[in-house]
Amino acid sequence: MLDYKPNMVLSNQEFKVVGTRPIRHDGLDKVTGRARYGADIDLPGLLHGKILRSPYAHAIIKKIDVSKARALPGVRAVVTGGDFPTPSARTDVVAEGGFQNLGFMSQNCMAKDKALYVGHAVAAVAATDPHTAEAALSLIDVEYEVLEPVFDGRAAMKDGAPVLHPTLETVYEIMKPGGTSPDGSEHNTNIAKQFVQDLGDITQGFAEADVIVEREFDTVPVHQGYIEPHSATASWSRDGKVTIWSSSQGQFAIQEQIAGILDLSVSKVKCIPMEIGGGFGGKTCVYLEPVAAWLSKATGYPVKITMNRTEVFTGTGPTSGSYTKVKIGASKSGKITAVDAYMVFEAGAFPGSPVGGAARCMFSPYYIPNAHIEGLDVVVNTQKTAAYRGPGAPIGAFAVEQILDEISRKLEIDPMELRLNNASKEGDRSIAGPLFGQIGSANVFEAAMNHPHYSAAKGNGYRGRGVAAGFWGNGGGPASAVASVNADGTVSLVEGSPDIGGTRTVVAMQFAEVLGIPVEDIAPSVGDTESIGFTSMTGGSGVAYKTGWACYLAAEDVKRQMIERAASIWDVDASDIEYDDGAITHKSDTELKTTFKDLAARLNATGGPIVGRGTTAERRAGAAVGLHIVDVEVDKETGKVDILRYTAVQDAGKAIHPSYVEGQIQGGAVQGIGWALNEEYYMNEDGRMANSSFLDYRMPTSLDLPMIDTVIVETPHDGHPYSVRGAGEISIIPPMAAIANAIHDAVGTRMTALPMSPGAVLKELAS
Repeated sequence: MLDYKPNMVLSNQEFKVVGTRPIRHDGLDKVTGRARYGADIDLPGLLHGKILRSPYAHAIIKKIDVSKARALPGVRAVVTGGDFPTPSARTDVVAEGGFQNLGFMSQNCMAKDKALYVGHAVAAVAATDPHTAEAALSLIDVEYEVLEPVFDGRAAMKDGAPVLHPTLETVYEIMKPGGTSPDGSEHNTNIAKQFVQDLGDITQGFAEADVIVEREFDTVPVHQGYIEPHSATASWSRDGKVTIWSSSQGQFAIQEQIAGILDLSVSKVKCIPMEIGGGFGGKTCVYLEPVAAWLSKATGYPVKITMNRTEVFTGTGPTSGSYTKVKIGASKSGKITAVDAYMVFEAGAFPGSPVGGAARCMFSPYYIPNAHIEGLDVVVNTQKTAAYRGPGAPIGAFAVEQILDEISRKLEIDPMELRLNNASKEGDRSIAGPLFGQIGSANVFEAAMNHPHYSAAKGNGYRGRGVAAGFWGNGGGPASAVASVNADGTVSLVEGSPDIGGTRTVVAMQFAEVLGIPVEDIAPSVGDTESIGFTSMTGGSGVAYKTGWACYLAAEDVKRQMIERAASIWDVDASDIEYDDGAITHKSDTELKTTFKDLAARLNATGGPIVGRGTTAERRAGAAVGLHIVDVEVDKETGKVDILRYTAVQDAGKAIHPSYVEGQIQGGAVQGIGWALNEEYYMNEDGRMANSSFLDYRMPTSLDLPMIDTVIVETPHDGHPYSVRGAGEISIIPPMAAIANAIHDAVGTRMTALPMSPGAVLKELAS
């Protein structure tokens, strides 16, 4: 057994820069307050915007009278949904590489004919100061025809349920290995999408099982909980071009969405990324930007809109509430023979829940020979959902990992042995169809099983230990980088990915590794949509992979040019030049040698500047697996669950900056703990959120938690120059199931609904 230490890295390969722990380039600006976020923008003539939101969950907007608001001194403009263009409600492929319905997105930014949730924007005001804008909202008279709402996904599917979108069509997909085949549609429904994934023969698979467990699970919406509220500033110039300053997870995605919603060419929209105070998937779409832009167009002045915390909770996207039913069969030897899953995910007011992510990930840590998965995306009268770290996967794992725990008990097999016996491996076919490439399931499970936490004594009292695994496919996509060599031997590196978790430093490290120069000599920055080539969203755990690769290619381009420049100066063939660790030498003439820094000082006098560039659209980001071990203590008098010890094991492919990977793992685990034990959208009967503040929306603090121990496993991945897999999302997937399994181990109660709050635990203990 290895001698495990806190925050250990099980490394597969060593480099000079990659794998080290340098200080982040933007750290000083952030800790001293010099970094500028979306709300920090202040322009000459700036107006302040405020948004009026619906008090009803489902209502026809019959009339909006804005005359009194427009007459208020200081008010410069009032806009409603009728003032905006009407983009198509057809779902189209976009440059981001995914699908996007601009009509629904536009209606979510500003309601047109109907308000579809409490908090839905129905009008906006621009005024000389925020207080005047706020006062103007109270002068807007909206006449509503209140309709019956529906808040539960399964209720929304029943005959006679209130229909949110009369023109919505159900998209049916029957998905089998080798392809996807659409199979008809349905009108006058709340079911936006229904899909089926089949693999093998589940009838035969369950017939071969010696034990079968089937359970139902329920979850409610939770928010990403980022600290920085949404803020957007727009300035519409007289030439028809609009500039946007906002905090987002992708300035090019925001550019694309604004252009589509406002019927503009993308070249007419310039998006400048600000620092981002957290996103976790929740800042991948527009809410305020088109509204601020339209107000700016109407007034001729720049307009800034900043949400307060209640608006963030009620006007942006949490993750889905869900219902899941899962059945798993296994043989006496502990081999999974078949699985069957049925999932209903609530998308909120517009289609697009993460039910597909749950289907792709919930069984993927394991080899499954026979499977059937049915998923439904259902609209209800709540906030439109948004991505949240591993979208859908935590909900799927909450069900699957609990049933595996129950099977292991019925078969009297160690729960880690059961997982190891069924670990997915390279060449196995996933339920969604593709074959797995290099995957570290077995490596992660072995590392967890050998960790001293797993074999440690649990102590006395109502204490229990639980384990659970998680899977995330990780993302790639288009990315760009440009590097300019400075005369002092430093490099200015411009890339296109907003930095959420230290990615400026991570991509600079990959650049520095190629050239053999200190990462401190690289000055990385994030460019706006006119300063760098298209780069896809900061999401899907993809930045270290795709933008790191673009920076790797830019460094290779710089290296090639430096070799050619040295060859030109020495009047020799470039093929006779060697570049190694920042040193440039002739292969045979030892007198001909220089360094990167020395040559940089001579560039302008010997041929001009050297600028390297790199672009990529690679999507071979390696899948990642994690497993968490948690010890809990349950107070049977109050139902309170305390986390006593927590260990997270995760495959990162290669941890470019281990400290940042550890931070991602720890942060995701803590978010998962909050999701498991306390966090929820507590809704009144009329659809109004009753806990829309950080005082009442209970997220964990340091006082609620032990130190999160991490073990980074590095399974080689041939889809990236440095074996990167991505690290940001796996860690939120196992916690809910691991804690539920630990609670069962402690008190014998199986928790099948979230959150597992004191009241919920007490109720189950009493049943």
